[in-house]
Amino acid sequence: MFFLYVATAVLPYTLAFSPSLLPCQVQKPATQSTLSGCPPRTILVSNDNIDPDASFSSIQDAILSLPDLGHATILIAEGQYQEALNITRKGPLTLLGQLPAGDTIVPFANGSASNLVQVWNNEFVHTGMDDADSAVLTVAPSYEAALIGSGPTGAPLQPLFGNTDFKAYNIDFQNRAANYAISQALVTDISYANASFYGCSFASYQDTWYTGRNGSTYVFDSVIYGQTDYLFGFGTAWFQNVVLANRACGGGIVAWKGTNLTDAPGNRYGAYISDSRIIRSPDANATTDITEKCYLGRPWNDLATTVYLSTYMENIIQPAGWTPFDSARPEILNTTFYAEFNSSGPGGNTSSRISLEHILTFDEAQNFTVDKVFLEHPSWIDYSYLSSFEQ
Repeated sequence: MFFLYVATAVLPYTLAFSPSLLPCQVQKPATQSTLSGCPPRTILVSNDNIDPDASFSSIQDAILSLPDLGHATILIAEGQYQEALNITRKGPLTLLGQLPAGDTIVPFANGSASNLVQVWNNEFVHTGMDDADSAVLTVAPSYEAALIGSGPTGAPLQPLFGNTDFKAYNIDFQNRAANYAISQALVTDISYANASFYGCSFASYQDTWYTGRNGSTYVFDSVIYGQTDYLFGFGTAWFQNVVLANRACGGGIVAWKGTNLTDAPGNRYGAYISDSRIIRSPDANATTDITEKCYLGRPWNDLATTVYLSTYMENIIQPAGWTPFDSARPEILNTTFYAEFNSSGPGGNTSSRISLEHILTFDEAQNFTVDKVFLEHPSWIDYSYLSSFEQ
């Protein structure tokens, strides 16, 4: 799905939640169990060493305690958790960030709100490391499956699949090593898995978000902070009602790799950004010229696909929209598919975009919906959260 309305500078961002999970997530009075209202067998993680309901002080320890199969839910109490999370299990897993009680929950309307739970690490890519080694959150069936590799083709294709339904709600994932002076520092690596995120944020500078080979990801009502190629990947990624917060400009916002269809016939690998906003991040580096303009994307290989649908763009977008990857690949070939529909805002003027880009008509845009991109009606998306957003 995507919604055919024109995004504005302040809308459509509203408070949303998962109706079935909210009773579990909200903080409870001292007289009530923290796990009240939670799904059966929910595990509580708290690093304050006070809550008697807590089974673990580390999120990763709680993850490692789970069997490979079966549904599992982990509630994370308010706090900051310095650790790298690695999910290899196949069974569905839901991570819930605790929410404040009452009416104090706030949406990410301007890219500056915070959740009560921050999961962070400070690893960045050194010489000889794979990018995957720096990720704060990895959802992949094995280390080999998580590897990103280098060049247009990346790491070898793996004959396996991992988590069928990973979900995270109201958690801020941060790579705090990253800044404009440091190399790649990932927040996510979602490979050979299905994963969705709601009311979350993801913060780095270079290579913030990675959807890897045979990965399918859906991000809703969230914020992604970055500077250089901060949405990148091989898989299929849909970003709905998100804020893309540019901390500065480098490369493009999106740098995607396409995959030869002999690997996955009919698959619509690519990055799809719908009903969203591109802004200059509130925490942008003070040395960055406020007039600096960023490219919407550049092709990591010549089969890259990136589509923007009904997205509001502040006056920080290069008029051409797209740029070649580098001097070694100085052209964007017609095997690359770049498209926009119904862009708005001062950066959404498409009159000077590169000639290769597709400016979609209304009818053409109907080919880009969640179901058509994922080639199914994904059972691993929480449609109840989307429904609460629309009310």
